Amino acid sequence: MKSDPSYFDIRIATCERDLRGAQRLRYRVFVEELGGDGALVDHQNRLECDEFDPVVDHLCLIDSRRSAEDLEHVVGVYRLLPGMRAEEFGRFYCDSEYDLTKLRQSGRSLLELGRSCVDPAYRGGSGMFLLWNALADYVLDLGIELLFGVASFHGTDTRQLAPSLSWLHHNHLAAEALRPVARPEGYQPMDLIPADELERREALIGMPALIKAYLRLGGRVGEGAYIDRAFNTTDVFLLMDTAAMSEKHRKFYEDRWQGQ
Repeated sequence: MKSDPSYFDIRIATCERDLRGAQRLRYRVFVEELGGDGALVDHQNRLECDEFDPVVDHLCLIDSRRSAEDLEHVVGVYRLLPGMRAEEFGRFYCDSEYDLTKLRQSGRSLLELGRSCVDPAYRGGSGMFLLWNALADYVLDLGIELLFGVASFHGTDTRQLAPSLSWLHHNHLAAEALRPVARPEGYQPMDLIPADELERREALIGMPALIKAYLRLGGRVGEGAYIDRAFNTTDVFLLMDTAAMSEKHRKFYEDRWQGQ
């Protein structure tokens, strides 16, 4: 689908070049910028890869002015794994960090979001907005009811992250009936500061923009953070129930559907 400005395009990767472009972008962001690593990361070719890449849909933001031959054309990416496909594959990415039993038992249609990143030169512009518009189309097409994934704080020093983690725990905890819990091997309690001692401004200043965006859409968090030392991140589980979104955002989705 074409997007404004005219040099942008949004598409699900259907060719090897788009997939490699997405993996190159992920390498620049997650490995070179944030210091992450992984068992299948291809350092020689500067590609951030894992075992889920052949299974998921890669939603790519393309800048047609940049070289596809040099794998520089993908400037934003979201990795999408529908529930039925995860069942066939055997697991979600989040299974390695959180117990998803309650989500699976909910009987509702699921979509896992992951590996979201945007080239530094495109942050703060229209790139993420375009990706989210395309994600709305994808959600509507598949009739998704619950969206989820892990979102990351850079670093593993929870003393610095304590205000943000505590704010999430005290103000945005998911309903117990759906609430995933971080697995014991990486479990980090999030209620590090009592609610009456928290300062909202301090908590939000230290919070990544992506997490704040999810919260504005009614996002909720799981119980406990997960320390991912390979990626040098502290992960929190984010869950969005499309049925529980504010009327404003439900109307946004419905308007997009009616306009198709």
